[in-house]
Formats: sequence, structure tokens, C-alpha cells
Amino acid sequence: MPKKQEEPIRLDRLEPEDKLKYEIAGELGLLDRILAEGWKSLTAKETGKIGGMLAKRRKSTKKEEA
Repeated sequence: MPKKQEEPIRLDRLEPEDKLKYEIAGELGLLDRILAEGWKSLTAKETGKIGGMLAKRRKSTKKEEA
């Protein structure tokens, strides 16, 4: 069975939540690998780091809005 062809990621057409995720990945130096190989190429540690930073930023923006 052939693999599903994935469309290239269009960073200009992402939702704000997804843009933040890619921005954090870029800060960690992982964006090139994600764009080339997809999210599945990351280790659990790398994915967890992105998730942790994402949660931290969400929390800080909620505090700023309040």
C-alpha cells in the first residue's frame, strides 16, 4: 500500500495556535527537520519540550489578557 503523500507545510496559512508551535520549533532549531521529515522525526523529548514551551506561553498570554 503506498504511503499517503503529505502536502508541504504552508507557514503563511496556519492557524495562530499552529504558528506558535512552529515558531517554538524554530527557536529550538528543529524547524528544518520538521519541514523536511515531518513531526514524526522528532524524539519524545523534543516534542515534550515544544509542548511545555507552548503551554507556558499560553499561560503567560492569558495572564496578560486578564
